[in-house]
Amino acid sequence: MADNSPSTGYLVPTRQVRIADLQKKKGTGEKWAMLTAYDYSTARAFAQGGVECLLVGDSAANVVFGYGQTQQVSLDEMVYLAAAVVRGAGNALVIADLPFGTYEASDEQAVVSAAEMMRRSGAAMVKIEGGVRIAPRIRALVTAGIPVCAHIGFTPQSVNALSGFKVQGRGDAADQLLADVRAVAEAGASMVVLEMVPADVAAEATAAVDIPTIGIGAGPETDAQVLVWHDLAAFPADGHRPKFAKQWAQVGEDLTTAASSYKREVAEGTFPAAEHCF
Repeated sequence: MADNSPSTGYLVPTRQVRIADLQKKKGTGEKWAMLTAYDYSTARAFAQGGVECLLVGDSAANVVFGYGQTQQVSLDEMVYLAAAVVRGAGNALVIADLPFGTYEASDEQAVVSAAEMMRRSGAAMVKIEGGVRIAPRIRALVTAGIPVCAHIGFTPQSVNALSGFKVQGRGDAADQLLADVRAVAEAGASMVVLEMVPADVAAEATAAVDIPTIGIGAGPETDAQVLVWHDLAAFPADGHRPKFAKQWAQVGEDLTTAASSYKREVAEGTFPAAEHCF
């Protein structure tokens, strides 16, 4: 399924990554990676880097549109971003978030919203937030032939109900989190994101279900990991970085430096030089 690309040196999937491929990795113990993506160019770069799965997250509300909360992004906005990611994703599997207010009201609303997302964007599956309470929506989507990635633990769309950004599943709350992971698996979810969950609880949840678990701030024992790409690349340079994120690059600083150098050379008249002219 993967080959060592001569152009990048990374293991790049040589055929389309399917849900079954990622589910199979759970059985073999092979870890895999997911990154957020919101446009064609970054999707292409991440796919060329060998990332198996790209998530068009509603974190776009913050990092793309500059909204204060994820609840403010619309289905239309998410569809446009997801379509661009699909065009750049190569063989990577693309998952798109259904934004706040597009699936909570009824099973019918969830199916209509998910069908619109998949039809217009070409995404392979949708992601929705919630455990036991949202299991009926997952079941309805799966019955309609729409693959679902569930999302439990800290769920950003419910940040107000959760009273802020807090670790979920500590102490007595671990039982509820385990009930949530079992509920989404039984409802037919193909995989589940565990966000901001104690590592030992995430490990127990991973062992409790047959579907892949994808951790973000959930320790090393989940089947896969996901990060918002702006966090791993330190973009922008002065942005907040969560405790669970590591920076592998300094894109924000490099981009600011490049822009500053460009401005200076334009002002000095040294750009464009002779080699840049026809």
